[in-house]
Order: sequence, then C-alpha cells, then structure tokens
Amino acid sequence: MPWVYLKTCNWCKKRGTVNRRRRGSREGQNTGLVGREPERALLDQTIAAVRMGESRVLVVHGAPGVGKTTLLEYAANSATGMRVLRAAGVESEMELAFATLHQLCAPLLDQLENLPAPQRDALETVFGIRGGTPPERFLVALAVLSLLSDASEKGPLLCVVDDAQWMDRASAQVLGFVARRLLAESVALVFGSREQTQDLLGLPELEVTGLTAEDAHALLTSVTHVQIDQHVRDRFVAETRGNPLALLELQRDLAVTRMAGGYGVLDADTLPGRIEQSFLARIEGLPAQTRLLLLVAAAEPVGDPSLVWRAAERLGVTPATVLAGGTDGLLEFGVRVIFRHPLVRSAVYRSAEEGDRRAVHLALAEVTDAKADPDRRAWHLASATAAPDEGVAAELERSAGRAQARGGLAAAAAFLQRSVALTIDTSRRAERALMATDASLRAGDIEAARRFADIADRDAQSEFQRVRAHLTRGHITFATGFDNEATLMLLEAARRLQPFDLDLARETYLIAWGSASFGAANRGSLLAVSQAIRELPAPEGSPRLLDLVLEGFALLITDGRSAALPTLRRAQAALADCPVQDLLKWGWAAFGVSPLVWDDLAMPETRARALDEVRRSGAVSDLPVYLHALGIPTVLSGDLAAAGALVAEAEAAADATGVPMAQHTQLLLTAMQGKEAEAMELIEATIEEAAASGQLNGAATAQWAAAILYNGLARYGLALPAAHAGSESANLVVSNWALPELVEAAARAGDDTAARGALEGLVDATEPCDTDWAQGILARCRALLTDATAADGLYREAIERLGRTLLRPELARAHLLYGEWLRRERQRAEARVHLRTAYEMFVSIGMEAFAERARRELLATGDNVRERKSSSMSGELTAQEKQIALLVRDGLSNPEVAARLFLSPRTVEWHLRKIFTKLGISSRKQLGDVLSGGEA
Repeated sequence: MPWVYLKTCNWCKKRGTVNRRRRGSREGQNTGLVGREPERALLDQTIAAVRMGESRVLVVHGAPGVGKTTLLEYAANSATGMRVLRAAGVESEMELAFATLHQLCAPLLDQLENLPAPQRDALETVFGIRGGTPPERFLVALAVLSLLSDASEKGPLLCVVDDAQWMDRASAQVLGFVARRLLAESVALVFGSREQTQDLLGLPELEVTGLTAEDAHALLTSVTHVQIDQHVRDRFVAETRGNPLALLELQRDLAVTRMAGGYGVLDADTLPGRIEQSFLARIEGLPAQTRLLLLVAAAEPVGDPSLVWRAAERLGVTPATVLAGGTDGLLEFGVRVIFRHPLVRSAVYRSAEEGDRRAVHLALAEVTDAKADPDRRAWHLASATAAPDEGVAAELERSAGRAQARGGLAAAAAFLQRSVALTIDTSRRAERALMATDASLRAGDIEAARRFADIADRDAQSEFQRVRAHLTRGHITFATGFDNEATLMLLEAARRLQPFDLDLARETYLIAWGSASFGAANRGSLLAVSQAIRELPAPEGSPRLLDLVLEGFALLITDGRSAALPTLRRAQAALADCPVQDLLKWGWAAFGVSPLVWDDLAMPETRARALDEVRRSGAVSDLPVYLHALGIPTVLSGDLAAAGALVAEAEAAADATGVPMAQHTQLLLTAMQGKEAEAMELIEATIEEAAASGQLNGAATAQWAAAILYNGLARYGLALPAAHAGSESANLVVSNWALPELVEAAARAGDDTAARGALEGLVDATEPCDTDWAQGILARCRALLTDATAADGLYREAIERLGRTLLRPELARAHLLYGEWLRRERQRAEARVHLRTAYEMFVSIGMEAFAERARRELLATGDNVRERKSSSMSGELTAQEKQIALLVRDGLSNPEVAARLFLSPRTVEWHLRKIFTKLGISSRKQLGDVLSGGEA
C-alpha cells in the first residue's frame, strides 16, 4: 500500500516546537518559518479561497533545503476543517507508473463508485484493483478530476504533493492535467518541487529563495550558542545564500572554536552539494552497521519499517546494535521510515560502494512479496544485478506487460529498456529491443525509440527481425511527420515482410498508402505503393475490411475509378457492418471510402459510430482525429453549430493531451462562414506549417478552404489558384472536392481552358458513381459550361438531386448559380425565386459571404431585400461558455458535458450560471431559442 508522509525539520523537533506549531503556536511559527511571512500570506490566501468554494493551484519551488516542505506543512496545518490529502514523489519510484497518484488518491478509493463507469474502471485498472484493457492516461486524469470534485462536495480539500520533481511521469501528467482544469471546486492542489517540471509549467508558482540577511542572522543565532565574530557570521550567511537547511546543517559540523574564528567556512561548489557533504560527514562517523541500515532505507522507497528491518537482518544488521548508538537524527523509525531530508537519502545512496548497493537491493528483492508487489521486486533485482541475467530480464519483461495493462507506457518502456541491458542472448535481446522501441515510441520518447531500434537492427539474428527493425524505423519516421522518406521506408518494410507475415505486410502497405496520400510531395510515391499492393496475392477466404480498403485504394490509382468502384462499394458495406474495433483500427484510412464513392449518408454515419466508441472507451488521445473526421461531413451538411461544437471538443482534447491538432474542420468551417480575416489567418498558418513539416495534406485542405472562401466572396481570381492547388493534391478526397470550386472559379473568371480541364477531372471522379451527391455536383458544374438550351435542365437536375442529400450548402449554391444564370438570361421573376431561396438558406446555415453574394444578385433583379445576419444572443459568451451552451442545448447533461470538455460537473454548472445570466434566460430549455442554428 502506498505510503504518505510529510517531513518536518528535525531541528524544530529538538527544540520542542512541532506540537506547539500544530496547535498554531506563534513560537513554533517564528522558529520554523522565520522570514516567511509573504509565503505564508499567499498560502493563507490559498486556503481561504478554497474555503470560499474556489479552486487554487500553487507550485512551490526552490533549491533543496530552502524550506519548501516546511511551507507545505504550514499549509496542511493551517487547513483546519479541511480534508488534507498528501503524497510525495520518491526518486527510486519514478519508473513505477501512477505511484505518486496512488498515494494521493488512496484515501478516496471508497468513493470510486460515485464516478461514471468508464472513469471508475480506468482508476481501478491503473491502481491494480481490477484487470482490463489499459485505459487512456487522460481518461485517468478526468477520473481523478471527478474524484477530487466529488470529494470536495463534502467539504474543502487540500492536496499536498511534495518532491514533485520525483513524481513518476504518469502521475505528473495526470496531476498537471487536473491542476489546469480545477475551477469551481473547493480544492487546492499545492506542489513542492526543486524546479518547475515540464508537466507543471505554466501553473501559478511561488518561488522560495533564501532568507534575507536579517532573517538568516536571526535563524543562525537561534541554533548557535556561542558568540560568533560578525564578519564570520556575515560570510557564513552570504555563502549559504540564506538557505535555512544550510544555516542549520553546516554550522553543526564546525567546532565551536573554528566557527567562532571562521576557519571552518570554506569556499565550495553548489550549495546542495555542500549540504550533502555535510550529511556525508555525519554518515561517515556512524558505525558500519548503522551506515548499512541507512543504505537499506535509502534504497527502499516505500518507507515500510518491517521491510527495512527484514532486509537489514539479511545483511547481518540487528536492531539492538544499531539503535543503541542512534542514527544522529538522520533517520527516524515510526509508522514510516523517514529521512531527515531527501538530501540525506541521496547522500547515503550515492556514497555507498557499488557492491553494497547491489547487496542491499538483493536483500530488498528477497523480502518484497513477489505476488503483492512484483514490479518493485523486479526493479530491485535489476538494481542488484551487475551482469546480464536472463531471469531478471524476464521478470522486467513481465513487469512491462503489467505496466502496459495499467496504461503506464513510460514505465513499460523503462522496464523493457532495462531488460534489454540485462539480456545476453542476442536474438532475445533483439526481440526485447523491438518491444522497447514500440513502448518508447508510444510513450512519446522518440530518441529512445530510435536508440533501441538501432540495437534491434544490430542484434537481429534473422531476416524477420531485421525487417521488423526496419519497420519500427519507418513508424518512427512516420510519427515525426508525413513525408516521402516515411512512405519509402514503410513500402520497403512491407515488401520485405511479405514472406514472413502477410497480414502485417498488408497493414504496413495501408499505412504506407496513407503516408503517401497525406504527405507525399507528388503522386509518384502513391503510384508506387498502389502498384506494390496490386501485386499482393489474394487473401485466403472472404476478404476483410482491410483487404477491401487496400485493394480499392490501389485500384483507384492504378486502374481508375470505374475499376475501383465495385471494391470500394464492398468496402463501404463492410464498414457499415464491421466490428467497432476494426472500424477504430482502420478508420483513419477507411473513412476515405464513402467520399470516394460520393455517399453522403454513409460518411457521417460511419464516422459518428467510430466517435461514439472512442468516447465510450475514453481514448482521449484519439478523440481529435475522430472529431475532425465527423466534423468535415457536419460542415458539409450545413450544421455549422454542431461542427463548431466538434471543433471545440477537439481543441479541448488536444489541449488535454498536448498533441497538436489538425485544423481541417476549422479551416472548412471558417471558409463556409465567410469569415475572411479569421479564415485567411488560419489558411496561411496551415500552409506555412505544412511546408515546414511535409504534411502537405494540410496545405491541400487549406487551399480547398480558400477556394470556398473566395468563391463565396465572389473574388474568383483568388479562388482560381487556390482551387487549382487543392485539386493537385495526392489526397484524392480533397482533390475531388476542390474540382467543383475550380470549375466555378474558372468559369466566373473567364478561364475557359481551366474550367473545362477541371470539369474533365470531375467527370472522371463522379460519372461512375450514380449517387445524388456525385450527379448533382456534376450537373451543377456542367451547367456552368454549357449552352442555354442544356443549362436550364442541368440546373434543375442539380437542385433535384442535391435536394435529396444531406448537403444543404451544395443545394443552396445550386439555387444561387441557377438564379444568377436566370438573371443573366433576363428571367428575373424566376431568378428571384431561386436567389431568395439561396439567400434564406445561406442565412439560416450561417454562410455570410454566400448570403451577401445572393443578396447582391437579388438587388440586381430589382428585388428589395434587407440584409440580415444569423440572429444570435451569444456574442457575449466566451469560447468555452459557447461550447458548453451548445452541448447543453443539444441535450447533454452536466456530467456528459464535463466528460466531453475535460472539466468537472461543478465547473460546468458554474459556467452555466454565467451563461444564463449573460443570455437573460433561466433554464436549459431556453438555450435552443437564443442560439441560432448556424452559430459555431
């Protein structure tokens, strides 16, 4: 069971002040917190705010010995009437996933039943209470946020985490996430850390520095009982930089005469090093058995006295012998084993002989329960092993498997990396290096992944191992950016995999195809991958979803749409019926099937199904991908408010995970809305970033969005080059969608050659597909380039066909083009009908630029039309308030909104009260009346 303690200054105990300080004694405060009035005031404000129902976060950081722990204890002692949860990072536990988090949350585990089922399951899994699929780290973080929020309902809560620089990475990421999302809960989260760690950067901070000269002199006087020369005193204070622990610790090692004369005040290196040397001097003066006991305690992170003594006894250390002489105040035995200061622990461990450290770890491994705590036992065994040892390496591999089952990817990577170092058999070492590469890559440690991929390649004993090492390099390159190098590496790996594992080869070919489609500089790589796929042997039995998608995509490139269409339609049918796990595994690629066959009904249905499963499973890191996958057809359907909510949710997920988010939906959304300044800023930034990263799919989407924007603004000369650039993309979906924009822009700009060339491409893309979407778009574009006799019928066909689709913007644009044509044909009365229909549709959707274009055409017919915007009362809402309002409007409960936006239900409730006030309403039902359908 994880343990919790809060260290107190030993010198305070010796002066008999600890108990008085806990009772609020002024004497205790003056002794233990001398010169800390500003810091205490800030902590008092923090506690007071939490008592008033607010949340507070504070990172107290500073050099070792400067008094951080004393301040944290002051906060805990000041939190009368509040529940206090404590945890401390332990240096030797940094590789054990969620160790610090378990310390903090252990007292609240009886409240897990109050959490939503996915969150409860996530915490129970990472804490080892139950088995199950490894949960997303960010689902764990959301669960902790909900747990703390729920606990605060019963009264204010103070969470104190000391030595945060030694938290395991999983705990640090979770607590950093929670700290950034506390708002309306009565919770304070206070960290103590030597420095600002990566996961806590940007949080409110309190830097604790040395005492002022006056306060340092006062503290020095309080612990010395001889008259010290003023110059010596000044020098001592200056050299310690007012560090309280240094003032207390360094002076005690100097003889009274040397202290008085100043002969013992020496120039030294860093202050922590001087303090550690001071502790070392005291350690060296202890008997051998006492030093050995200290080493056992330093190597044992749990602080369990029974465990420490049992390990010590295996090394010949007896309690009677050791305790008779004492430990010079460096170590205390109570409910837990506590060092005088963390620097004592590090001084003891680092100064010990290597052989002694190994012996101590072996003794600890022998007394650690292999069933109750197998991972800590394995880590001790690894630390006890000087040479390769297959038994220990196998234990570490099993520990890695358990860490992965709990979602501790960084811990799993650490176990596997150590396992590789202890493996002597080269073939087995290559296998473990491959596993370490995969774990390191999934944990986000790209450099470690590269390093172990090199080890796997070097130690590979078979062609299959060498190919897999090459494949891992391809995955690493792919993970760092969609570029041609990744495509070629994956293509080579797929070819080499075929003799060994055809299924893995097929999966690799699909990833290579996606890499080429999303980021290749030209279509040559896409053709090469497609030709290789066409040479694959036919799959045995009925083709799976993967097989159909792979074959359909390859046929599209090598043989054209007509040849690929039957296979792609079968893939679309398989998508509708496939198990959801297959959909999630291949959805990133398979989502391209429905737009390629121009199926506007299947496109949102398939993506919504996948998104529902991602939400249900809590796969937060995947959320942005699936939210944007659904966001595109949502924009195309004209539900801009729903699309805006999806973008907002994706932004929240990306912010939570720290993973950069693609802006495709936002690009299309702002272009559709006609927000020129906002859209162009995003378009230009996306193109610039794509050029730098090689992710040219982003640039193609940005060009397509720019073409829509400029066509809406009737600036066809600018729409033309943007549409042309989008149509040249290797991404066949984006290039197809850019063609209608190119036809319209070129036709309106008078570039007949470009318009007819684009129409030829559109015919090739749509003519084999007998869907209302494909044929409606094709009829509309043909009408732009045909004579008057045929144009009327084509426009009517376009309106009829698009009217049977979900694509309201496309239908509105068909009415607009038909109305514009009718006006030019001097059929003003009928032109007004279609132009007014277009105008009303554009206004209701929220497509302001196109609405203005339709309004100008109406005025040209002599119609008197008043300009109007989409009505909305939400202009005063912040972006987050608008997110919440839209989700509540759509019927989501507070807990559901909280889960979507990575907030607590209390924070959602707090926001709703502000939303109601700003909108002048009093109930959730009224939100539908004040938020317009086109708002995003």
